[in-house]
Amino acid sequence: MSAEAVDRVAVSGSRPSTPPQTSWFEFLLDEMLLENHLQKSHPDPVPVQLVIQFLEQAAKPSVNEQNQVQPPADNRRNRTLKLLALKVAAHLKWDLDVLEKGLTIPVLNMLLNELLCVSKVPPGVKHVDLDLSTLPPTTAMAVIIYNRWAIRTIVLSSFPEKQTKPGPHQMNMLNIVQQEKELTENILSVLKEQAADSIMVLEGSLGLKKDFYIHTLRTLDLLAADPSTANGETESSTAGLRISADELHCQVHYDLGGIFFQQGSIDVDIYTYFGSFMFNLTLHVHLDEMRLAGYWNACRALTGALDPSDTQLNPYGQINSLIRTRNYQALVEAFIKDNVSLSLPNHLRQSVLREFLHKVQQGERGLDEVCHKLCVCNAVRDALQGEVLSVRFQQLLHKPRKHVVDFMLEVCTRSLDKDRSSETSKRKMVIFLKCVGLKPHLVFVVTAHKLFTELLKEEDRKVLVEQMRRRSATVNLCAKPLPSFYDIPAAASVNIGQLEQQLILCLDARRIRQILIELHSMAERPFWRVNNKWEVPPDYINVILNIKDNLTKDLVYILMAKGLHCITVKDFAHTRQLFSACLELVTEFSPKLRQVMLNEMLLLEVRAHENGVAEGSNVRPPPDLVSRVRGYLEMRIHDLPLRQIVGEECVAFMLNWRENEYLTLQVPQQLVMNNPYIKLGQLLASTCKELPGPKESRRTAKELWEVVVQICSVSNQHKRNSDGRVSLIKQRESSMGILQRSRFITFIKKLREPLVLTTLISLFVRFHSIVRDDIVNEVTAEYLAIWPSTLANMQAVDVEAVAVTVKELVTYALTLNPNNQSWLITQADIYFVTNQYSAALHFYLQAGAVCSDFFTKAVAPDVYTDQVAVLCQFLREVDYMTAFKALQEQNSHDAMDSFYDYIWDVTILEYLTHIHHKRGESEKRQIAIKAIGQTELNASNPEEVLQLAAQKRKKKFLQAMAKLYF
Repeated sequence: MSAEAVDRVAVSGSRPSTPPQTSWFEFLLDEMLLENHLQKSHPDPVPVQLVIQFLEQAAKPSVNEQNQVQPPADNRRNRTLKLLALKVAAHLKWDLDVLEKGLTIPVLNMLLNELLCVSKVPPGVKHVDLDLSTLPPTTAMAVIIYNRWAIRTIVLSSFPEKQTKPGPHQMNMLNIVQQEKELTENILSVLKEQAADSIMVLEGSLGLKKDFYIHTLRTLDLLAADPSTANGETESSTAGLRISADELHCQVHYDLGGIFFQQGSIDVDIYTYFGSFMFNLTLHVHLDEMRLAGYWNACRALTGALDPSDTQLNPYGQINSLIRTRNYQALVEAFIKDNVSLSLPNHLRQSVLREFLHKVQQGERGLDEVCHKLCVCNAVRDALQGEVLSVRFQQLLHKPRKHVVDFMLEVCTRSLDKDRSSETSKRKMVIFLKCVGLKPHLVFVVTAHKLFTELLKEEDRKVLVEQMRRRSATVNLCAKPLPSFYDIPAAASVNIGQLEQQLILCLDARRIRQILIELHSMAERPFWRVNNKWEVPPDYINVILNIKDNLTKDLVYILMAKGLHCITVKDFAHTRQLFSACLELVTEFSPKLRQVMLNEMLLLEVRAHENGVAEGSNVRPPPDLVSRVRGYLEMRIHDLPLRQIVGEECVAFMLNWRENEYLTLQVPQQLVMNNPYIKLGQLLASTCKELPGPKESRRTAKELWEVVVQICSVSNQHKRNSDGRVSLIKQRESSMGILQRSRFITFIKKLREPLVLTTLISLFVRFHSIVRDDIVNEVTAEYLAIWPSTLANMQAVDVEAVAVTVKELVTYALTLNPNNQSWLITQADIYFVTNQYSAALHFYLQAGAVCSDFFTKAVAPDVYTDQVAVLCQFLREVDYMTAFKALQEQNSHDAMDSFYDYIWDVTILEYLTHIHHKRGESEKRQIAIKAIGQTELNASNPEEVLQLAAQKRKKKFLQAMAKLYF
């Protein structure tokens, strides 16, 4: 595996393990690698990507000793790369459909020219002048493949393509894109000039009755072993993949038909080209059957060969024929039948409807009813396939005439075979009927229909009818009922349903009370259960359900549930209104519930203020809010249900607003002992208060350290075996900690004060370093000196939990401030010590960019520690051992030579020339020699000149890398 691949695996971190992508140059080193790679079920890179990589590398220009750009060298490396590209195409069996989709015209042109070359096609001779019958089988096949591609490319280039407008980040690609476009246009120009010759070559191939052979991986290997051998073995060889004459003729007919159609040669001859093999496709021929059907039908339509009674006419032709003959009744019948057979693509059905709507808009009369019927047929088809019903159909249902409704129900009945249809189809039909029945004027028509009663059991039908009647009544509460329904009495259940729907949607406390009064006057049941999404905290549920008056119980429950929901969606205004009304209500009869509501209103104001800070507000909380938070933390508890989250967020609030003095000195000790969040908050506040003085803060820091160690500890559960020995069963989270680790993480993620987060990061970095026990690769952070350097009981620590927590903590902190230099370096160090070098480099660069104004100033010497290759030069003493090791591993492959201009250490450049010479990489060696020869790097220069050269290259390198990563 290459070093680059190793780095990619390292960067993936905890992601699911996936095989690394194989680099192109690895196929040069291992002859068997390509064949093994292509045999994989999901090779990465895929075959067409390999062709592109091989040919791009083979086509790279070289640079001579005079630094002049030369054409690609005809050396063993480039010949092998071209052969590898041909072998990939051979693996794909020279399938032009696959190659055309994956390769650009210039790349495919290069590939097929290489095929002509290795197949010994006589150079300098026009293909039209060759006698295919006298050529070796693989030579003739190479000529045919090339000319098939030529006319196919002409046809494909005539299709319109969507032009993509490059974005700002793509502007630097415009020149490359323009060059490729010009090259493509030049190739197309040549192909069009030779189109007549290509047609003649292919027409000539139709006269050949012998079998053909095409190159395989085996024949190409034989060519590589002995280049003098023609076409694998001998000129009369039958080596390679056999292609029968019938298969070839079928494919050539298809391609010739395409070029004739593109040229406008629509006559009986071209119809023959398509028709001769439309229903006689062989298994080995790769044709686009959908496009072939389109060609064939277009030819029949243009030549007047369409006959509606033709048994060979495919569904496309049948629909086209019915429209041409104005047999609209049969057209509608075809659409209804297709709802069962599903033979017509949905886009064709929609296209037919649009065509009729266009005719109506143009003033053609008598087509309105056809449009309505086609719209209904398409809607039923959409419903059976789980698609969204069209707006046009919804509009049709707004005020449908009776015959449209009757037709719709008929289509529903005929589109569903009740004996053979799946349960899924039946369920989708019920959903469709229910959707239609929601219209107030259709509910009774739909629910009374035979299909509706057949699809549902009686109990299910009653429930669904009730739901539909409720929903249809609420859809248009103010609408006057239709005259035909005047004689239907308004049932109480319908009124209750309307009121319950209003209760669910309403956020006005007064209106909620009025609705509940009306509901309780109509039925006596617990209306707080109307919506299963209404939830109140388990801590409060018993207190609320013990309220004796049912109306008051419903009202308190619903007001609180709606208020809590509004908090989750950050609708604080409605929450205040709902909670205020609830507070006013419970104050009359329950001091306990009154305090509950005051606590919830405090949590509301804390969250509302913190949400404002998250959105950019820097306004300090009003003194009244701070005072209320203090009051809550000092509250004496007398049989009062409390939610832990209120205390948790109050402590986080005080830490975020630097109320360290209060948390350290003024919180009652009893609360510190009973509330773990207050205990944790006090320790954090005390530690932060004493920073940065290490001596003074070590006492409180040690206490905080011990609390966190307990949270991240595990306890071993033992069991005595039958023989008396004690064995370890499993490890579980220690019960000694004041909090579970998951709750501790949740609490941390409510903090946003930089010093508090820096303190926690510092603690966990030290903790992580101790349990990792790696003295070589250290993770850096601020204030490390205040923490203990050893652990009393290392075996009790959950090492994985510590590693996960430190990563989560630093990642979270960077979401709050992605430009904090200290946190960036800590994150980079974490990635570096876990061998995720690319990710580490990303954060090292970001830290450097932050402290140097995007590298326009010098980077502080303490920002970068150990790095590799170019970054090794940044150390006060250049780390040559690490640099040479990195270069030997070739972890950057071809990309490394593009960074030689950024290297200012002559020793590293001299080592580069040595390893390139050793590997036979003459081009790269010349680039390294050129870099050494720059005058500003001459060792005889004054020190200030050398320093200036180094600073200049540092700046350019870091800016280039920053652009690459950011």
